[in-house]
Amino acid sequence: MKPLKTLPILYNGTHCYNIELHDSFLNLADSLSTLQMSGKRLCIVSDSNVDALYGEEVQNLLQSGDFAAVYRFVFHAGEENKTLDVITDLYEFLIQKGFDRSDVLVALGGGVTGDMTGFAAATYLRGIRFVQIPTSLLSMVDSSIGGKTGVDFRGYKNMVGAFHMPSLVYVNLSVLKTLDQTQRSSGMGEIIKHSLIRDKQYYNMLISKREEILNLNTQAVTEMIFRSQEIKKQVVENDPKEKGERAHLNFGHTIGHAIEKFADFSLLHGHCVGLGMVAASYISFLRGNITKDELLSMEDLISSYGLLVRYKDINNDCVIDNCFHDKKKEGNLIRFVLLDAVGSCYTTTDVTKDEMNAAINYLKGELQ
Repeated sequence: MKPLKTLPILYNGTHCYNIELHDSFLNLADSLSTLQMSGKRLCIVSDSNVDALYGEEVQNLLQSGDFAAVYRFVFHAGEENKTLDVITDLYEFLIQKGFDRSDVLVALGGGVTGDMTGFAAATYLRGIRFVQIPTSLLSMVDSSIGGKTGVDFRGYKNMVGAFHMPSLVYVNLSVLKTLDQTQRSSGMGEIIKHSLIRDKQYYNMLISKREEILNLNTQAVTEMIFRSQEIKKQVVENDPKEKGERAHLNFGHTIGHAIEKFADFSLLHGHCVGLGMVAASYISFLRGNITKDELLSMEDLISSYGLLVRYKDINNDCVIDNCFHDKKKEGNLIRFVLLDAVGSCYTTTDVTKDEMNAAINYLKGELQ
């Protein structure tokens, strides 16, 4: 069976890989076989939560294909395990199973799994192929696309990594039904971000089709995911190594990542991005780029999809200090992405500490 939708991704003007949208895992072995992976060893990498849901099913389906062997490597779920220690364990597992440069890693899971598997693939034997099978809404529209891989280092998010493109992104839309509301809302943070930085019409669609999306209407959800993937594709193709335009995808991430670290990763990434978007939008409002009504409309949309727009338990100095340790800073300057209108953004390094303090105070509900 053909995919429901296929989105080709280019790298330096040449076809690199496809994103395929399916409604099950049944076509997975066939999709991999078309990539000259027949006869190769495969290692499915997954966390303990996702493995319990899909690990055996995916392994059995792949074992029915024309592959030399299919293994599973499982690590304990949680951002706290996105470390070099787990990568070291994966290296050892691959060595013991005799994996060579022609073999393939398969990332089955959310953003943590995809980032870690991609980093391992980029560095094992100086680089082997890998496939992304994102199982969270967040990873379907964001982290599985574009080749950014990495691990956290001593509490600092994604400080060690590499650019390494997947050979395929295989999206099974049916897994969204197994996600709880918290996980789905986390993914909506990145989706709303895409609309705010690139497409006002898409932003309006997220408002008009809100109930259908929240109720997992197949047509509305497929349309939403595909549009977000198109936006990520456009940005990544224009700037594959994040030298310019790709930085726009960091809208909401500067203060968002800082809050995520301050909260010791107790908040989901998408929820922190939601808070970061409110903070960046507030600074955009202070600069006269958007109106108060537009700011409040954004907050209403973000909140309606289950994301946070206020968070009282923030230490301003700690969050601002975390911003200065973020990988997105340039020298002693912090790179911010701000809105110049709904559906359009720009990068700047002139955001002051006073503006950051005001934005954090706004998140705490101390300013109106």
